[in-house]
Amino acid sequence: MDEAKNLTPHEVMMIITRAVERAKIVFTGDIRQTDLRYLDSLSNGLSYLINHIAGQSIYIYVKLEKSGRSPLADLASELL
Repeated sequence: MDEAKNLTPHEVMMIITRAVERAKIVFTGDIRQTDLRYLDSLSNGLSYLINHIAGQSIYIYVKLEKSGRSPLADLASELL
């Protein structure tokens, strides 16, 4: 699920609760870069997932520290 930061908590829940046995779901996105006005870094589906399933043995969270984006994209993310 690329750009999961633009999912609502309900949409994330819908995806996860329909996973079959042995399924692997990968959610990606930067919680600080939501594209929807009604979601923010605390209310988007990716944040919801991280905050509610962390610590479970079947869950892995990887935080990437370095952006693969251009300096212009990073600057726009900070300023806009």
